[in-house]
Amino acid sequence: MAAQETESVKPSPEAAKGRASDGKDAASYVGTPAVGTSKAAASGGVASVGPPETKTNERRRRLVWSCVVAFLGAWFLAFLRFFLPRTLFEPPTVFKIGYPSDYALGVDTKWQQKYRIWVDRTPDRLFVIYARCTHLGCTPDWKASENKFKCPCHGSGYDNEGVNFEGPAPRPMDRAHVELAPDGQILVDVSRLYQWPKGQTNHFNDTGSYLTV
Repeated sequence: MAAQETESVKPSPEAAKGRASDGKDAASYVGTPAVGTSKAAASGGVASVGPPETKTNERRRRLVWSCVVAFLGAWFLAFLRFFLPRTLFEPPTVFKIGYPSDYALGVDTKWQQKYRIWVDRTPDRLFVIYARCTHLGCTPDWKASENKFKCPCHGSGYDNEGVNFEGPAPRPMDRAHVELAPDGQILVDVSRLYQWPKGQTNHFNDTGSYLTV
């Protein structure tokens, strides 16, 4: 009797085929899917596709790539700069300033901005003062009303020939080398300076430190 009831419970082959044809997988997963499968990713809450194509994400990607390109570009420029010579553009040290007859008695400041010099003419000579304070290297101002040079930084004072008489300046301002060029103009060379150090030899009377007029 029990055998008969068991046989009656068994599904027929047609019923098994129908169940498979209903779309149900007879070998469906039970429990957690295997790691590494798309089903495992979905069951773990991990998206199986990339971030959505939104404007915010597009801007972020653009910003990241811009930073990467800028970084690589900066390193590339630094690499090229290593092989290029370092050139310094400085004003010439030798130049012409016109003829002696162009200058009247006294101090002429027209070349101060371009060459940092003053042309000083006395009754018997013409010389060029290098416009640099001997204290800390500042550029003094010519005070025509007071007939003196005055440094605005620390108060050093010089007479109309650049000789110090007040303030912390330790010695007179330097004078540049001057000579007449073949065309008769005054040729100045500020790379050759004549000095009068305190307590030492005065070089303001050396050949080349002035022109006789």
